[in-house]
Amino acid sequence: MIRKATIQDLDQLTTLFDKYLVFYKKPSHLEKHKSFLKERIEKDEAIIFLAFEDETKDKAIGFTLIYPTFSSLLLSKILILNDLYVEASVRKSGIGQKLILQTVELAKELNIDLIRLRTAKNNVIAQELYHKMGFIRDEYQHTYDLTLK
Repeated sequence: MIRKATIQDLDQLTTLFDKYLVFYKKPSHLEKHKSFLKERIEKDEAIIFLAFEDETKDKAIGFTLIYPTFSSLLLSKILILNDLYVEASVRKSGIGQKLILQTVELAKELNIDLIRLRTAKNNVIAQELYHKMGFIRDEYQHTYDLTLK
């Protein structure tokens, strides 16, 4: 089952989010991560979907964190599928695909024509899923970051 996360889901979401950040070699910091997620939910700055085990429907096993924004080149609103994580024990069982499909449904509801994401170059398993789901790797643009702190 996939549904939109609420503030009541914060503890389970934080646990998954922390594992996601550790996967990307960031330090575990549950309170900091919980505060970040709480603020996104309370300020309605992100849309978060949670996947639950079908049997119990009370244990979260994956999530997506999505940011609505705009593209000047497209002159339209887009969705940034910023984060997608599925518990290691249930990967390759279709949960990631279901989370992406839920994001596609959200885009359709909001009349948005583009979902954008990025992933690590060495995250081959995720790349396989994205290709399977119809995402096309951008060979035209490079991503640049400027860290100010």
